[in-house]
Amino acid sequence: MKLAVVGGGSTYTPELIDGFARLRDTLPVEELVLVDPALDRLELVGGLARRIFAKQGHPGRITTTDDLDAGVEGADAVLLQLRVGGQAARNDDETWPLECGCVGQETTGAGGLAKALRTVPVVLDIAERVRRSNPDAWIIDFTNPVGIVTRALLQAGHKAVGLCNVAIGFQRKFATMLGVAPTDVHLDHVGLNHLTWETHVRLGGPEGENVLPKLLAEHGDTIAGDLRLPSGVLDRLGVVPSYYLRYFYAHDEVVRELGTKPSRAAEVAEMERELLTMYGDPALDEKPALLGKRGGAFYSEAAVDLAASLLGGGGSPYQVVNTYNRGTLPFLPDDAVIEVQAAVGHSGAAPLPVAPVDPLFAGLMANVTAYEDLALEAALRGGRERVFRALLAHPLVGQYALADGLTDRLIAHNREHLAWA
Repeated sequence: MKLAVVGGGSTYTPELIDGFARLRDTLPVEELVLVDPALDRLELVGGLARRIFAKQGHPGRITTTDDLDAGVEGADAVLLQLRVGGQAARNDDETWPLECGCVGQETTGAGGLAKALRTVPVVLDIAERVRRSNPDAWIIDFTNPVGIVTRALLQAGHKAVGLCNVAIGFQRKFATMLGVAPTDVHLDHVGLNHLTWETHVRLGGPEGENVLPKLLAEHGDTIAGDLRLPSGVLDRLGVVPSYYLRYFYAHDEVVRELGTKPSRAAEVAEMERELLTMYGDPALDEKPALLGKRGGAFYSEAAVDLAASLLGGGGSPYQVVNTYNRGTLPFLPDDAVIEVQAAVGHSGAAPLPVAPVDPLFAGLMANVTAYEDLALEAALRGGRERVFRALLAHPLVGQYALADGLTDRLIAHNREHLAWA
């Protein structure tokens, strides 16, 4: 089995490598290719990756290349984890929206739109080259904004599934609180990527006992604290929202906070410098503790599980993924990309039935889905007016003067990445 990781020079990659090494019985990888145009980073990451495999006794071969076509040739699955424009572009995404009094964030709001505009054309080019080389390969997308990018891939006819680590993070957290194994926890996870709610937490599988009321009663303060929301909000909602919902439920509070501290991108850039120095140490043969602060917790387990199921291995029968709606949520178009529990196998992901969704959540999903429609149109066809329309549709913008100001800033900060600008 051959896998390729596009964006393999990311400081995330050792987390992924550690998962491949530990879970080799689930996903027996014979060759793993790390693909990245930044050869200096790639060699540091690749060296550590080989040492991790060697320490854990993994027999697979790890290679590195900046040649995308060579790297994906013959791959059974290609994982996408790229960041167009790097941390510098992310820093822009997190700062210029604040000038208009809007959240600056890399996947939500105006910053998320900027990332989508930069990313979608690049990902589609990569996917076409994968299809030419190996039309049977699965594409697993971890590149943000996952929902929009996955929809672009599916709309272009690619064999693609989107993946996020929010659900597996909740699964592990709740399992610890309940004193059970993570595999015993099944989430009724519903929404769009980075706009999701845990409506039930079931023990043993899709039909198991719902213990969410017990979790909220016994651990509500802790859960709310992790989400940086008042516990009373969770009591009133009766569900657990993802931490991205804070950008909607406490928008103005978040904007005030963001204006008083360095951007997350600046923090991550400093962390990456430290990590790359560590990766260059020939004595290091495991992922360093600092990587846990980088983000992407449990990404490796989720990625291995998904790849194993898609490739006919021993992955979990049910996993939270991003895929076409196809009637699962009747208030959204069939070709919307939703994030829900799905039965995953070699033929792809089939969403499980979802109980009727409270209008409080369904309305926001429908609004953001409309924005994502317009965002994808802007990413595929370009043009200032399409960018403006997408921003005007976003529930965190919604005013023409704000949308105009944000449009001008978005284009100014991303001109080098937008062919039409």
